[in-house]
Amino acid sequence: MPLARKAEVEAMGDGFQIFDIILFAAIAGFLLLRLRSVLGRRTGNEQRRNDPFAPAKPTLTPVPTLPLENAAAAASPQAGATGVAALKAADPSFDEPAFLQGARGAFEIVVNSFAAGDTSVLQPLLSKEVFAAFGEAIRARVQAKETLQTTLLSIKSAEIVEATAERGTAIVTVKFVSDQTNVTRSGDGKVIDGDPDKVIEKTDFWTFARPVRSRDPNWTLVATNTPE
Repeated sequence: MPLARKAEVEAMGDGFQIFDIILFAAIAGFLLLRLRSVLGRRTGNEQRRNDPFAPAKPTLTPVPTLPLENAAAAASPQAGATGVAALKAADPSFDEPAFLQGARGAFEIVVNSFAAGDTSVLQPLLSKEVFAAFGEAIRARVQAKETLQTTLLSIKSAEIVEATAERGTAIVTVKFVSDQTNVTRSGDGKVIDGDPDKVIEKTDFWTFARPVRSRDPNWTLVATNTPE
């Protein structure tokens, strides 16, 4: 083959190779853009990850219930003692007797203020989620023209059944046993739920939290649970 013809053929071969490279690169780029558009698009059907600290929707009990998973089964005085030791390791300033005294006071204030519908007293004591749940229950009661009368006769016991320090936050669950009367009345004063003469013993699990390094010594109620 003449040298000129051979050079022309080789040039054409190189041209085809360059064209193939450009073509493949264009196809790869197109596929990459399509893939990104599919993976990055929200369809509205994505499954949200569960937030372990997020409270569930409350029911209209005397105090809204924000369940902790298996709270009654998992929590125990033994677990509480172990947890308190771990909590003190993370926060040496934690004083168990002082905390329980404050928890008793908070329990009484919250129960009475919820029955009275006093959101101004409730708000500083509750997390945003719990306050929203309590507020929703109070508004529903007002709209129905109902009143809730709660008499907290005594707090028979209050003990720590679970404690931990997670991600810089101290979390303590307290088991309260109390004697109460709870009566819901309609707008005309008729009893529609409860019995003013019947004292019931209630068991409640309330969880409090505060940042370990916060200078504010106050705890916030982040969840409540009343076992059936």
